[in-house]
Amino acid sequence: MKKLILVVLVAAGLTSCNQEKTAYVDTTKLIQEYKEMKDVEAEFTSKSDRIKGELDSLAQSFQAEVQAYQENMSKLSTAQRQEKEQELMKKQQTIQQQQQMMGNQLRSESDVVIDSIVTKVKDYVKVYGEKNDYTYIFGSNESANIMYAKEGLDITEVILEKLNEGYKE
Repeated sequence: MKKLILVVLVAAGLTSCNQEKTAYVDTTKLIQEYKEMKDVEAEFTSKSDRIKGELDSLAQSFQAEVQAYQENMSKLSTAQRQEKEQELMKKQQTIQQQQQMMGNQLRSESDVVIDSIVTKVKDYVKVYGEKNDYTYIFGSNESANIMYAKEGLDITEVILEKLNEGYKE
């Protein structure tokens, strides 16, 4: 009987030593509330507004040119009208191409920077997990990868605080 109790106690001790430490982070909240991400979003919003202003100025100038043409077209010969209309169409196409090119460039730059930040956050979570002896740290987002988690397993705020502290430095 003593041997059986000893075996049960040893087995219980071994089982408790092998427990896995798990937690999860709300990845959407983590990325959205990370100060570096907020700074990057503000920077790209500012860039976007500046580019939009430049493009709006070009479009207004073009509109003024079209309006002037429409007011004076009755004074032009058929050949002059056709030439001016072709010139205006080329300008319109150029403006549209410029809008598309600048939009694509801004999106591309933004994607690279955001991907870099997401990688930085993932790397930090990995280091945090290793340092704090976690077996798993799951990510949860609006698509509900984690349908239920026991209270206290959400370490989003802790990770967010540490990330933001590191960003200040």
